[in-house]
Amino acid sequence: MRSRVPAAGLVLGVVSALIIGCSTDTPPAPPPPPPPMNPVPGASGAGDPYYPMDGNGGYDAVEYQVGITYDPAKGRLDGDTTVTAKATQDLNRYNLDLRGLTVQSVEVDGKPAKFAREGEFELVVTPAEPIRNGTTFHTRVLYGGEPSATPKAGGSENGWQKSKDGGAFIVGEPHSASFWYPVNETPRDKAMFTLSARVPDGWTVISNGREIQKTSANGWSTTSWQERTPVAAYLTTVAIDKFTVDRMALPDGTPLVNAYAPGAEDRRDTGRRLPEIIGFLTSKFGPYPVDAAGGIYLDEDIHFSLETQTRPTYAKWADLITVVHETAHQWFGDSVTLDSWSDICLNECLASYAQWLWQESRDNENLDDRYRAALEIMRGSPDFWTPKLVGMGAGQEFHGVYDKGILAIHALRRKIGEGAFARLLKEWPAAHRNANASWADFEAFTIKLSEQDLRPFFDAWFHGTVIPPDAELLPGTLRG
Repeated sequence: MRSRVPAAGLVLGVVSALIIGCSTDTPPAPPPPPPPMNPVPGASGAGDPYYPMDGNGGYDAVEYQVGITYDPAKGRLDGDTTVTAKATQDLNRYNLDLRGLTVQSVEVDGKPAKFAREGEFELVVTPAEPIRNGTTFHTRVLYGGEPSATPKAGGSENGWQKSKDGGAFIVGEPHSASFWYPVNETPRDKAMFTLSARVPDGWTVISNGREIQKTSANGWSTTSWQERTPVAAYLTTVAIDKFTVDRMALPDGTPLVNAYAPGAEDRRDTGRRLPEIIGFLTSKFGPYPVDAAGGIYLDEDIHFSLETQTRPTYAKWADLITVVHETAHQWFGDSVTLDSWSDICLNECLASYAQWLWQESRDNENLDDRYRAALEIMRGSPDFWTPKLVGMGAGQEFHGVYDKGILAIHALRRKIGEGAFARLLKEWPAAHRNANASWADFEAFTIKLSEQDLRPFFDAWFHGTVIPPDAELLPGTLRG
Protein backbone atom coordinates (compact mmCIF):
# COMPACT_ATOMS: atom_id res chain seq x y z
CA MET A 1 0.00 0.00 0.00
CA ARG A 2 1.19 3.43 -0.92
CA SER A 3 0.40 6.38 1.42
CA ARG A 4 0.67 10.11 0.91
CA VAL A 5 2.39 12.45 3.45
CA PRO A 6 0.15 15.34 4.62
CA ALA A 7 1.44 18.82 3.76
CA ALA A 8 1.85 19.81 7.42
CA GLY A 9 3.87 16.71 8.05
CA LEU A 10 6.01 17.50 5.02
CA VAL A 11 6.78 21.00 6.33
CA LEU A 12 7.68 19.71 9.78
CA GLY A 13 9.89 17.10 8.18
CA VAL A 14 11.75 19.72 6.15
CA VAL A 15 12.24 21.93 9.22
CA SER A 16 13.51 18.98 11.22
CA ALA A 17 15.91 18.09 8.45
CA LEU A 18 17.22 21.66 8.32
CA ILE A 19 17.74 21.72 12.09
CA ILE A 20 19.55 18.38 12.01
CA GLY A 21 21.61 19.44 9.00
CA CYS A 22 22.73 22.62 10.75
CA SER A 23 23.74 20.91 14.03
CA THR A 24 27.47 20.64 14.83
CA ASP A 25 28.83 17.18 15.69
CA THR A 26 30.67 17.05 19.01
CA PRO A 27 34.13 15.61 18.41
CA PRO A 28 34.83 12.36 20.27
CA ALA A 29 36.75 12.67 23.48
CA PRO A 30 40.40 11.75 23.14
CA PRO A 31 41.27 8.33 24.52
CA PRO A 32 42.55 8.34 28.07
CA PRO A 33 46.32 8.21 28.38
CA PRO A 34 47.74 4.75 29.06
CA PRO A 35 48.38 4.02 32.71
CA PRO A 36 51.89 4.69 33.91
CA MET A 37 54.29 1.79 33.49
CA ASN A 38 56.01 0.05 36.34
CA PRO A 39 58.66 -1.96 34.49
CA VAL A 40 60.55 -4.62 36.42
CA PRO A 41 62.76 -7.56 35.36
CA GLY A 42 61.12 -10.78 34.25
CA ALA A 43 61.80 -13.78 36.46
CA SER A 44 64.91 -15.81 35.64
CA GLY A 45 63.02 -19.10 36.08
CA ALA A 46 59.58 -20.44 35.22
CA GLY A 47 58.86 -21.95 38.62
CA ASP A 48 59.43 -25.69 38.22
CA PRO A 49 60.94 -26.74 41.58
CA TYR A 50 63.00 -29.50 39.93
CA TYR A 51 64.73 -27.11 37.52
CA PRO A 52 64.17 -23.66 39.03
CA MET A 53 66.33 -21.81 36.50
CA ASP A 54 64.69 -23.38 33.44
CA GLY A 55 62.49 -21.03 31.48
CA ASN A 56 61.78 -17.43 32.36
CA GLY A 57 58.97 -15.13 33.46
CA GLY A 58 57.47 -11.88 32.26
CA TYR A 59 56.37 -13.03 28.81
CA ASP A 60 54.73 -15.84 26.85
CA ALA A 61 56.49 -17.06 23.71
CA VAL A 62 54.30 -17.00 20.60
CA GLU A 63 56.66 -18.23 17.88
CA TYR A 64 60.29 -19.10 17.29
CA GLN A 65 61.73 -18.33 13.87
CA VAL A 66 65.04 -20.13 14.00
CA GLY A 67 67.64 -19.63 11.27
CA ILE A 68 70.87 -21.61 11.32
CA THR A 69 73.83 -22.26 9.07
CA TYR A 70 75.77 -25.43 9.82
CA ASP A 71 78.82 -26.84 8.10
CA PRO A 72 79.34 -30.47 9.20
CA ALA A 73 82.99 -30.37 8.16
CA LYS A 74 83.70 -27.55 10.62
CA GLY A 75 81.10 -28.34 13.29
CA ARG A 76 80.21 -24.67 13.60
CA LEU A 77 76.68 -23.32 13.88
CA ASP A 78 75.73 -19.72 13.12
CA GLY A 79 72.27 -18.67 14.21
CA ASP A 80 69.82 -15.88 13.52
CA THR A 81 66.72 -16.46 15.65
CA THR A 82 63.73 -14.21 16.26
CA VAL A 83 61.54 -14.88 19.29
CA THR A 84 58.05 -13.41 19.11
CA ALA A 85 56.52 -13.05 22.56
CA LYS A 86 53.77 -11.26 24.47
CA ALA A 87 54.64 -9.42 27.67
CA THR A 88 52.73 -10.54 30.78
CA GLN A 89 54.01 -7.61 32.83
CA ASP A 90 55.75 -4.30 32.27
CA LEU A 91 59.33 -5.30 31.47
CA ASN A 92 62.60 -3.43 31.68
CA ARG A 93 64.57 -6.62 31.03
CA TYR A 94 63.97 -10.32 30.53
CA ASN A 95 65.84 -13.56 30.02
CA LEU A 96 66.19 -16.22 27.35
CA ASP A 97 67.94 -19.58 27.77
CA LEU A 98 71.01 -20.31 25.63
CA ARG A 99 73.77 -22.80 26.43
CA GLY A 100 77.31 -22.17 25.21
CA LEU A 101 77.41 -20.31 21.88
CA THR A 102 78.59 -16.72 21.60
CA VAL A 103 76.04 -13.94 21.17
CA GLN A 104 77.05 -11.24 18.69
CA SER A 105 74.05 -8.94 18.92
CA VAL A 106 70.46 -8.60 20.17
CA GLU A 107 67.68 -6.40 18.80
CA VAL A 108 64.24 -5.81 20.27
CA ASP A 109 61.68 -4.61 17.72
CA GLY A 110 64.50 -3.57 15.40
CA LYS A 111 66.42 -1.51 17.97
CA PRO A 112 69.77 -2.60 19.45
CA ALA A 113 69.41 -4.00 22.94
CA LYS A 114 71.92 -4.54 25.71
CA PHE A 115 72.63 -8.15 26.63
CA ALA A 116 74.64 -10.10 29.18
CA ARG A 117 75.30 -13.73 30.07
CA GLU A 118 74.54 -14.82 33.63
CA GLY A 119 74.81 -18.19 35.33
CA GLU A 120 75.02 -21.38 33.30
CA PHE A 121 72.65 -20.49 30.46
CA GLU A 122 70.86 -17.18 31.06
CA LEU A 123 70.88 -14.56 28.29
CA VAL A 124 69.67 -11.31 29.90
CA VAL A 125 68.17 -8.80 27.45
CA THR A 126 67.65 -5.11 28.27
CA PRO A 127 65.62 -3.36 25.53
CA ALA A 128 66.21 0.25 24.61
CA GLU A 129 62.73 1.09 25.93
CA PRO A 130 60.58 -0.73 28.50
CA ILE A 131 57.94 -3.10 27.14
CA ARG A 132 54.36 -2.58 28.22
CA ASN A 133 52.28 -5.45 29.60
CA GLY A 134 50.23 -7.06 26.82
CA THR A 135 52.55 -5.89 24.03
CA THR A 136 53.78 -8.34 21.41
CA PHE A 137 57.49 -7.84 20.82
CA HIS A 138 60.26 -9.42 18.77
CA THR A 139 63.74 -10.35 19.98
CA ARG A 140 66.34 -11.08 17.31
CA VAL A 141 69.56 -12.77 18.41
CA LEU A 142 72.65 -13.36 16.26
CA TYR A 143 74.96 -16.00 17.71
CA GLY A 144 77.38 -18.78 16.83
CA GLY A 145 79.86 -21.39 17.97
CA GLU A 146 80.32 -25.11 18.29
CA PRO A 147 77.16 -26.46 19.95
CA SER A 148 78.55 -29.95 20.55
CA ALA A 149 81.21 -28.43 22.82
CA THR A 150 78.59 -27.29 25.34
CA PRO A 151 78.76 -29.36 28.55
CA LYS A 152 75.78 -31.64 29.08
CA ALA A 153 74.36 -32.05 32.57
CA GLY A 154 71.08 -33.14 34.13
CA GLY A 155 68.20 -35.32 33.07
CA SER A 156 68.10 -37.64 30.10
CA GLU A 157 69.78 -35.53 27.47
CA ASN A 158 72.44 -35.57 24.85
CA GLY A 159 72.20 -32.02 23.58
CA TRP A 160 73.70 -31.34 20.18
CA GLN A 161 75.61 -34.37 18.92
CA LYS A 162 77.66 -35.19 15.89
CA SER A 163 76.69 -38.39 14.13
CA LYS A 164 79.38 -40.89 13.26
CA ASP A 165 79.13 -40.12 9.54
CA GLY A 166 79.71 -36.41 10.10
CA GLY A 167 76.14 -35.11 10.42
CA ALA A 168 74.46 -33.76 13.54
CA PHE A 169 71.28 -34.21 15.55
CA ILE A 170 69.67 -32.79 18.66
CA VAL A 171 67.69 -34.73 21.27
CA GLY A 172 67.35 -34.11 24.98
CA GLU A 173 64.91 -34.14 27.86
CA PRO A 174 64.36 -31.94 29.79
CA HIS A 175 66.84 -29.75 27.87
CA SER A 176 67.66 -29.62 24.19
CA ALA A 177 66.47 -26.41 22.51
CA SER A 178 68.81 -24.12 24.43
CA PHE A 179 71.80 -25.97 22.96
CA TRP A 180 71.10 -24.44 19.53
CA TYR A 181 68.76 -21.43 19.79
CA PRO A 182 67.66 -18.85 22.39
CA VAL A 183 64.43 -20.03 23.97
CA ASN A 184 62.11 -19.92 26.96
CA GLU A 185 63.05 -23.48 27.88
CA THR A 186 60.09 -24.59 29.95
CA PRO A 187 57.34 -26.97 28.80
CA ARG A 188 54.82 -24.53 30.27
CA ASP A 189 55.41 -22.07 27.42
CA LYS A 190 54.52 -23.82 24.16
CA ALA A 191 54.86 -21.88 20.92
CA MET A 192 54.84 -22.23 17.15
CA PHE A 193 58.15 -23.13 15.55
CA THR A 194 59.75 -22.41 12.17
CA LEU A 195 63.24 -23.52 11.17
CA SER A 196 65.27 -22.37 8.18
CA ALA A 197 68.53 -24.35 8.00
CA ARG A 198 71.36 -23.76 5.52
CA VAL A 199 73.81 -26.62 4.90
CA PRO A 200 76.27 -27.59 2.14
CA ASP A 201 74.74 -29.35 -0.86
CA GLY A 202 74.53 -33.10 -0.36
CA TRP A 203 73.27 -32.83 3.21
CA THR A 204 69.58 -33.03 4.15
CA VAL A 205 67.80 -31.18 6.96
CA ILE A 206 64.85 -32.77 8.78
CA SER A 207 62.84 -31.02 11.48
CA ASN A 208 59.35 -30.69 12.96
CA GLY A 209 56.12 -30.14 11.09
CA ARG A 210 55.79 -29.61 7.35
CA GLU A 211 58.50 -28.81 4.85
CA ILE A 212 57.53 -25.47 3.33
CA GLN A 213 60.49 -24.52 1.13
CA LYS A 214 63.83 -25.71 -0.21
CA THR A 215 66.28 -23.68 -2.29
CA SER A 216 69.88 -24.08 -3.46
CA ALA A 217 72.53 -21.53 -4.41
CA ASN A 218 76.32 -21.36 -4.52
CA GLY A 219 76.87 -24.86 -3.17
CA TRP A 220 74.49 -24.48 -0.23
CA SER A 221 70.86 -25.54 0.24
CA THR A 222 68.32 -24.01 2.61
CA THR A 223 65.36 -26.00 3.90
CA SER A 224 62.47 -24.57 5.90
CA TRP A 225 60.17 -26.55 8.20
CA GLN A 226 57.18 -25.21 10.08
CA GLU A 227 55.18 -26.56 13.01
CA ARG A 228 52.04 -24.51 13.63
CA THR A 229 50.71 -26.69 16.45
CA PRO A 230 52.16 -25.26 19.68
CA VAL A 231 55.23 -27.24 20.73
CA ALA A 232 57.24 -27.46 23.95
CA ALA A 233 60.87 -26.43 23.48
CA TYR A 234 62.39 -29.84 24.26
CA LEU A 235 60.26 -31.38 21.49
CA THR A 236 61.78 -29.23 18.74
CA THR A 237 64.58 -30.79 16.74
CA VAL A 238 66.90 -30.68 13.76
CA ALA A 239 68.81 -33.54 12.15
CA ILE A 240 71.42 -33.03 9.43
CA ASP A 241 72.65 -36.05 7.51
CA LYS A 242 72.73 -37.74 4.12
CA PHE A 243 69.28 -39.16 4.69
CA THR A 244 67.21 -41.49 2.57
CA VAL A 245 63.79 -39.83 2.71
CA ASP A 246 60.44 -41.57 2.20
CA ARG A 247 57.37 -39.39 1.72
CA MET A 248 53.85 -40.72 2.19
CA ALA A 249 50.53 -39.46 3.50
CA LEU A 250 47.95 -40.59 6.01
CA PRO A 251 44.47 -41.39 4.66
CA ASP A 252 43.30 -37.86 5.51
CA GLY A 253 46.20 -36.32 3.57
CA THR A 254 48.44 -35.50 6.55
CA PRO A 255 52.02 -35.54 5.19
CA LEU A 256 54.32 -38.25 6.51
CA VAL A 257 58.11 -37.93 6.17
CA ASN A 258 60.48 -40.68 7.30
CA ALA A 259 64.23 -40.00 7.14
CA TYR A 260 66.83 -42.76 7.45
CA ALA A 261 70.46 -41.97 8.20
CA PRO A 262 73.15 -44.01 6.42
CA GLY A 263 73.11 -47.43 8.08
CA ALA A 264 69.47 -47.15 9.18
CA GLU A 265 67.86 -47.94 5.82
CA ASP A 266 66.96 -51.46 6.99
CA ARG A 267 64.23 -49.91 9.16
CA ARG A 268 62.23 -48.59 6.24
CA ASP A 269 59.74 -51.46 6.61
CA THR A 270 59.11 -50.37 10.18
CA GLY A 271 58.64 -46.77 9.09
CA ARG A 272 56.12 -47.79 6.44
CA ARG A 273 53.88 -49.18 9.18
CA LEU A 274 53.38 -45.75 10.71
CA PRO A 275 49.98 -45.16 9.04
CA GLU A 276 48.80 -48.45 10.56
CA ILE A 277 50.14 -47.44 13.98
CA ILE A 278 48.54 -43.99 13.84
CA GLY A 279 45.25 -45.54 12.73
CA PHE A 280 45.30 -47.91 15.69
CA LEU A 281 46.21 -45.22 18.21
CA THR A 282 43.56 -42.91 16.79
CA SER A 283 40.97 -45.61 17.51
CA LYS A 284 42.11 -45.59 21.15
CA PHE A 285 43.00 -41.95 21.81
CA GLY A 286 40.92 -39.92 19.36
CA PRO A 287 41.96 -37.80 16.36
CA TYR A 288 45.66 -37.49 15.60
CA PRO A 289 46.51 -34.21 17.37
CA VAL A 290 49.27 -32.74 15.17
CA ASP A 291 49.36 -31.91 11.45
CA ALA A 292 52.37 -33.90 10.25
CA ALA A 293 53.90 -37.33 10.90
CA GLY A 294 57.01 -39.38 10.35
CA GLY A 295 60.28 -40.26 12.04
CA ILE A 296 64.01 -39.60 12.09
CA TYR A 297 65.88 -42.92 12.15
CA LEU A 298 69.47 -42.58 13.33
CA ASP A 299 72.28 -45.11 13.20
CA GLU A 300 73.43 -43.94 16.63
CA ASP A 301 73.56 -46.00 19.81
CA ILE A 302 72.15 -43.31 22.09
CA HIS A 303 70.29 -44.67 25.11
CA PHE A 304 66.84 -43.26 24.35
CA SER A 305 64.50 -42.33 21.53
CA LEU A 306 62.51 -39.11 21.84
CA GLU A 307 59.02 -38.01 20.84
CA THR A 308 60.14 -34.87 18.99
CA GLN A 309 56.83 -33.42 17.84
CA THR A 310 55.38 -34.80 14.58
CA ARG A 311 58.67 -36.58 13.84
CA PRO A 312 60.12 -38.71 16.68
CA THR A 313 63.85 -39.37 16.72
CA TYR A 314 64.85 -43.04 16.96
CA ALA A 315 68.06 -44.56 18.26
CA LYS A 316 69.78 -47.41 16.41
CA TRP A 317 68.12 -50.04 18.59
CA ALA A 318 64.55 -48.74 18.21
CA ASP A 319 62.04 -51.37 17.05
CA LEU A 320 58.38 -51.36 16.04
CA ILE A 321 57.14 -51.19 19.62
CA THR A 322 59.36 -48.13 20.17
CA VAL A 323 57.60 -46.46 17.23
CA VAL A 324 54.25 -47.25 18.89
CA HIS A 325 55.50 -45.69 22.13
CA GLU A 326 56.88 -42.49 20.60
CA THR A 327 53.84 -42.06 18.36
CA ALA A 328 51.54 -42.38 21.39
CA HIS A 329 53.44 -39.44 22.85
CA GLN A 330 51.95 -37.22 20.15
CA TRP A 331 48.82 -37.37 22.33
CA PHE A 332 50.43 -37.88 25.73
CA GLY A 333 53.32 -35.45 26.13
CA ASP A 334 53.23 -33.46 22.89
CA SER A 335 49.61 -32.35 22.56
CA VAL A 336 48.91 -32.64 26.30
CA THR A 337 52.16 -31.40 27.82
CA LEU A 338 53.17 -31.77 31.44
CA ASP A 339 53.05 -28.71 33.66
CA SER A 340 56.07 -29.67 35.78
CA TRP A 341 58.66 -32.40 35.41
CA SER A 342 57.21 -34.15 38.45
CA ASP A 343 54.21 -34.90 36.18
CA ILE A 344 56.26 -37.05 33.78
CA CYS A 345 53.95 -40.04 34.31
CA LEU A 346 51.39 -38.19 32.19
CA ASN A 347 53.82 -38.73 29.33
CA GLU A 348 55.61 -41.97 30.00
CA CYS A 349 53.12 -44.12 31.91
CA LEU A 350 50.43 -43.59 29.27
CA ALA A 351 52.72 -43.88 26.24
CA SER A 352 54.24 -47.03 27.72
CA TYR A 353 50.80 -48.55 28.19
CA ALA A 354 50.12 -47.91 24.50
CA GLN A 355 52.67 -50.68 23.87
CA TRP A 356 50.47 -53.12 25.80
CA LEU A 357 47.38 -51.96 23.93
CA TRP A 358 49.14 -52.61 20.62
CA GLN A 359 50.27 -56.08 21.71
CA GLU A 360 46.81 -56.86 23.02
CA SER A 361 45.32 -56.00 19.63
CA ARG A 362 48.00 -57.20 17.23
CA ASP A 363 49.45 -60.16 19.14
CA ASN A 364 46.25 -61.22 20.94
CA GLU A 365 48.10 -60.96 24.22
CA ASN A 366 46.10 -61.45 27.42
CA LEU A 367 47.13 -58.43 29.43
CA ASP A 368 45.77 -59.76 32.73
CA ASP A 369 48.03 -62.79 32.35
CA ARG A 370 50.95 -60.55 31.44
CA TYR A 371 50.26 -58.36 34.47
CA ARG A 372 50.13 -61.35 36.83
CA ALA A 373 53.34 -62.77 35.37
CA ALA A 374 55.13 -59.46 35.92
CA LEU A 375 53.72 -59.24 39.43
CA GLU A 376 54.99 -62.73 40.22
CA ILE A 377 58.51 -61.63 39.31
CA MET A 378 58.42 -58.20 40.95
CA ARG A 379 56.33 -58.85 44.07
CA GLY A 380 59.41 -59.53 46.18
CA SER A 381 61.60 -56.80 44.66
CA PRO A 382 61.55 -53.64 46.83
CA ASP A 383 63.66 -51.80 44.23
CA PHE A 384 60.86 -52.16 41.68
CA TRP A 385 58.28 -50.50 43.97
CA THR A 386 60.48 -47.79 45.50
CA PRO A 387 60.37 -45.19 42.69
CA LYS A 388 57.45 -42.80 42.96
CA LEU A 389 55.55 -42.27 39.74
CA VAL A 390 54.60 -38.73 40.79
CA GLY A 391 56.69 -36.30 42.81
CA MET A 392 59.76 -38.50 42.44
CA GLY A 393 62.34 -35.75 42.88
CA ALA A 394 64.70 -33.95 40.51
CA GLY A 395 66.88 -36.31 38.51
CA GLN A 396 64.59 -39.28 39.27
CA GLU A 397 61.94 -38.54 36.65
CA PHE A 398 62.65 -41.53 34.46
CA HIS A 399 62.86 -44.18 37.18
CA GLY A 400 59.81 -46.41 37.30
CA VAL A 401 57.58 -44.77 34.73
CA TYR A 402 58.39 -47.31 32.01
CA ASP A 403 57.78 -50.53 33.98
CA LYS A 404 55.96 -49.85 37.24
CA GLY A 405 54.00 -47.24 35.28
CA ILE A 406 52.63 -49.83 32.83
CA LEU A 407 51.38 -52.02 35.67
CA ALA A 408 49.83 -49.00 37.37
CA ILE A 409 47.87 -48.00 34.26
CA HIS A 410 46.66 -51.56 33.70
CA ALA A 411 45.53 -51.73 37.32
CA LEU A 412 43.72 -48.41 36.80
CA ARG A 413 41.97 -49.89 33.78
CA ARG A 414 40.67 -52.79 35.85
CA LYS A 415 39.83 -50.50 38.77
CA ILE A 416 37.52 -48.17 36.83
CA GLY A 417 36.25 -50.68 34.27
CA GLU A 418 36.60 -51.05 30.53
CA GLY A 419 34.03 -48.45 29.53
CA ALA A 420 35.35 -45.70 31.79
CA PHE A 421 38.95 -46.46 30.81
CA ALA A 422 38.14 -46.26 27.09
CA ARG A 423 36.49 -42.89 27.70
CA LEU A 424 39.48 -41.70 29.74
CA LEU A 425 41.95 -42.43 26.94
CA LYS A 426 39.95 -40.25 24.53
CA GLU A 427 38.44 -37.58 26.74
CA TRP A 428 41.64 -36.67 28.63
CA PRO A 429 43.68 -35.68 25.54
CA ALA A 430 40.64 -33.96 24.03
CA ALA A 431 40.09 -31.86 27.16
CA HIS A 432 43.72 -30.65 27.28
CA ARG A 433 44.65 -30.57 23.61
CA ASN A 434 47.53 -28.17 22.85
CA ALA A 435 47.73 -27.25 26.54
CA ASN A 436 49.49 -28.17 29.75
CA ALA A 437 48.22 -30.36 32.57
CA SER A 438 49.39 -31.72 35.91
CA TRP A 439 49.10 -35.16 37.44
CA ALA A 440 46.69 -33.68 39.99
CA ASP A 441 44.50 -32.66 37.04
CA PHE A 442 44.60 -36.24 35.75
CA GLU A 443 43.60 -37.70 39.10
CA ALA A 444 40.68 -35.27 39.46
CA PHE A 445 39.60 -35.92 35.86
CA THR A 446 39.65 -39.71 36.35
CA ILE A 447 37.79 -39.57 39.67
CA LYS A 448 35.05 -37.44 38.14
CA LEU A 449 34.77 -39.57 35.00
CA SER A 450 34.70 -42.90 36.86
CA GLU A 451 32.47 -41.65 39.69
CA GLN A 452 34.66 -43.58 42.13
CA ASP A 453 36.79 -42.63 45.11
CA LEU A 454 40.19 -43.44 43.64
CA ARG A 455 42.31 -41.63 46.20
CA PRO A 456 43.53 -44.82 47.94
CA PHE A 457 44.40 -46.28 44.54
CA PHE A 458 46.34 -43.23 43.34
CA ASP A 459 48.11 -42.89 46.70
CA ALA A 460 49.24 -46.51 46.66
CA TRP A 461 50.33 -46.77 43.03
CA PHE A 462 51.52 -43.31 42.03
CA HIS A 463 52.61 -41.68 45.29
CA GLY A 464 53.72 -44.76 47.20
CA THR A 465 57.11 -46.44 47.53
CA VAL A 466 56.02 -49.97 48.48
CA ILE A 467 53.90 -52.62 46.80
CA PRO A 468 50.22 -51.58 46.90
CA PRO A 469 47.79 -53.47 49.14
CA ASP A 470 45.86 -56.27 47.46
CA ALA A 471 42.70 -54.16 47.09
CA GLU A 472 44.60 -51.82 44.76
CA LEU A 473 47.08 -54.36 43.41
CA LEU A 474 44.43 -56.79 42.17
CA PRO A 475 41.29 -54.83 41.25
CA GLY A 476 38.50 -56.17 39.05
CA THR A 477 39.38 -59.14 36.85
CA LEU A 478 42.93 -59.20 38.18
CA ARG A 479 41.63 -60.67 41.43
CA GLY A 480 40.49 -63.83 39.64
